Amino acid sequence: MVHLFILCYMWHIAGVFGDSVSVMEGDSVTLNSDLTEIHEDEDIWWKYGAENSLIAEISRTAGISSTYYVPDGRFRDRLKLDDQTGSLTITNTRTEHTGDYQLEIRGAKLTSKTFSVSVYARLPVPVISSNSSHCSSSSSSCSLVCSSVLNVSDATLSWYAGISVLSSISVCDLSISLSLPLEVEYQDKNTYSCVLNNPISNQTTHLDINTLCHTCAEGHAPCCDSVEAVLRLVVTALMGVASAAAAVLLVNDIRAARG
Repeated sequence: MVHLFILCYMWHIAGVFGDSVSVMEGDSVTLNSDLTEIHEDEDIWWKYGAENSLIAEISRTAGISSTYYVPDGRFRDRLKLDDQTGSLTITNTRTEHTGDYQLEIRGAKLTSKTFSVSVYARLPVPVISSNSSHCSSSSSSCSLVCSSVLNVSDATLSWYAGISVLSSISVCDLSISLSLPLEVEYQDKNTYSCVLNNPISNQTTHLDINTLCHTCAEGHAPCCDSVEAVLRLVVTALMGVASAAAAVLLVNDIRAARG
């Protein structure tokens, strides 16, 4: 069993001590304040990222209930603030919304809560193809490769035999083309599949050995089929010789009759 890894380093250190939330790109996520209502002497501040950029606030005394954009505009038209509880919803999420969110409740005392949000891109379906350059008449196996072009984070590409992992490779926050080879015997009866997954979803492609390995296997007919082919050639040759002999005898009979 072979495992290949490209290690991922977790950058959202602050979120280790907060709530972790994972969503698929395009979905909405709500960060709950755990309040049933905001008191008159309480202010709600929502901040984002290492820069602690203010993205939303509620102030009863100042009559403020607003959402804001960070300088790059990534939250434009995506933030909804609950005026009663102070909970914050991010709609139509993108991978760029991954990061740490901090809630500050300023009143008689200051309390805070941190959320670590991970937004995962939708995974493409991995593609299995045969590596025809490795086909030869002396080989008893078929060379395959599973590949996927990625623009996602925390993804793993793996070959499975049944439910057992044969090999895998992982990437983190990279735009990269992944490929993973596999050698199988032509008469192999195992069920193989290639799986691309992240922490919340997966895409699977099942291997059809008869289809993908057909070209490679053409030079590897089973022994019985080979013997049958030779016998057919021998029978055909014998029939040809018998036909020629019969023709000679017929000509000799005709000549004898004329004489």
